[in-house]
Amino acid sequence: MTTNQQQPGARSFVALEVALAIIGSLRDVVTVVRRNDVHIAQQIVRAASSIAADLAEGNGRVGRDRVRFFRIAAGSAEETRVHLRVALAWGWVRTSEIQKSLDLIDREVALLWRLTH
Repeated sequence: MTTNQQQPGARSFVALEVALAIIGSLRDVVTVVRRNDVHIAQQIVRAASSIAADLAEGNGRVGRDRVRFFRIAAGSAEETRVHLRVALAWGWVRTSEIQKSLDLIDREVALLWRLTH
């Protein structure tokens, strides 16, 4: 599967593309975290996946319903961030291993703020 917007059928939605980039940036991190705590790893996967799913669903809605899904996506982004910080606090990962993900999450939250305010 690709996130390349040039692929047939792909629609340009920057927030969704960033969400998919977050997921891609977490692959190795999730593997490391899973060795230490399978439940935290599962929560990272679920929260990050929820960002993309809620963005896709919200993008197909209108009005307050659309904004609601974008706000849920923002909450999932913050949840993903805190799970990464927990893994860091436990010493399972180093800052350098999660920095790209954290930067992408910052970008996603900024995009979602603009979509909801």
